[in-house]
Amino acid sequence: MSFAALSAKGMVAGRVGAEAVLLVRRGEAVFAVGATCPHLGAPLVDGLAVGETIRCPWHHACFSLRSGEALAAPAFDALGTWHVERDGDRIWVTERLPPPPPRGIGAGAPGRIVILGGGAAGFAAAERLRREGFGGTVTLLSDDTEQPYDRTLLSKDYLIGRVPEAGLPLRPDGFYEASGIELRLGITATRIDAARQRLHLAGGEVLPFDRLLLATGAEPVRPKLPGAADPAVLVLRTARDCRAIIQRSAAARTAVLVGAGFIGLEVAAALRERGLRVTVVAPEAEPLARILGPDLSALVRREHEAKGVVFRLGAKVASLGATGVVLEGGEVLVADLVVIGAGVTPRTALAEAAGIRTEDGLLVDEYLETSAPTIFAAGDVARWPDPHSGERIRVEHWVVAQRMGQVAALNMLGRRKPFDVVPFFWSRHFDALNIGMIGHAPSWDEIAVEGEVAARRAVVRYRREGRMLATATVDRDLDNLRTEQAMEAALEPGP
Repeated sequence: MSFAALSAKGMVAGRVGAEAVLLVRRGEAVFAVGATCPHLGAPLVDGLAVGETIRCPWHHACFSLRSGEALAAPAFDALGTWHVERDGDRIWVTERLPPPPPRGIGAGAPGRIVILGGGAAGFAAAERLRREGFGGTVTLLSDDTEQPYDRTLLSKDYLIGRVPEAGLPLRPDGFYEASGIELRLGITATRIDAARQRLHLAGGEVLPFDRLLLATGAEPVRPKLPGAADPAVLVLRTARDCRAIIQRSAAARTAVLVGAGFIGLEVAAALRERGLRVTVVAPEAEPLARILGPDLSALVRREHEAKGVVFRLGAKVASLGATGVVLEGGEVLVADLVVIGAGVTPRTALAEAAGIRTEDGLLVDEYLETSAPTIFAAGDVARWPDPHSGERIRVEHWVVAQRMGQVAALNMLGRRKPFDVVPFFWSRHFDALNIGMIGHAPSWDEIAVEGEVAARRAVVRYRREGRMLATATVDRDLDNLRTEQAMEAALEPGP
């Protein structure tokens, strides 16, 4: 490969023996790393190089070009790296390099870290602690009965049937023992003694801690309506919930989804792909209009309707049960399967009882520490001061939760790293429509569209008082990455 040719392209994908390798030029330096994102296999040549990092185009994982390390979730495995030599205009890629050793932990690190919650944030924190070289005890407690798994698959490929059971866990069997992480499943915490740094568990066991991470997540909302608490009316949050939907759908012909948010619509799409006749009931006039605006909302609705989903919008539910839904006015929508997708609420009761400050979530500072010293929070339960919007926000995004867990791990080790991540999520509807969103815009006064939304190739920017808060893209992954990088750069100090 010539240096001049690489200079013109910036990145070139090729092979070293049987392995796919990406060459990246940054200034006068050339790096050779694995060409495929280890998260879900995206081609990194379609991504974005920023400084000495490469970012995945699909889900925004970030890797060091120098060491290959996965710097930011949703990827945790490192890229391979190769030695690069330059002879004049020629570039030679030679032997594969060994992975770098774990970073050392300085004096004053805590001895015992307890993580309550085995979801995205809890797993990411435990993994990062060990990757950083932390040698104390790490106890990961989960009220789930299964080891940490990829919850994003539950409303997508696992529910459709494309991903087997073995594809759900975030790490294979043996990882936790080999990493020195004490993973305890089916565990319920009953009380936090913040002053004495003790966590009380059901059954009477008491766990002392030097640092505690609350990653308790959120739980599905069941509307206060007749029949909503019926166990035969299903929700989707856990793998167990998903298996219940799959089991019921096997013998079902019709389904009603109550709620037209992202999860409800992704479930609607999955059930439609399973061959069920699907009706979505929601009080709003258009699905997702409050989040995406009119153009993208209309695109989502058209995609679903083209695949056979029926919308009953502007409709309110009076009651529901295992055999269907009754609307206000008396109309009955008969169904073999009823699923509620009415959002989630943060699980804060345990922290509230301990006197930790809450406000639609656990209030944390920029280092993710709660009002109780030595107790941190991350994930769906945490509300943090977002430097991009200037507001305290709480978001329910998988990647955000993972990155919060990673930053919380560093701060529990005393690193004092502010959490300044730009929120990101993606949503897939059938196989034809993928939406990626950067930033956080609970409200806006201006929407600017670049490209053609109807043609499924567009950038939609959301502004309030002239300030850009968020960007949604359809089939414009690189634009999404560039927006993320620009929002990060806006926080960097000037020269």
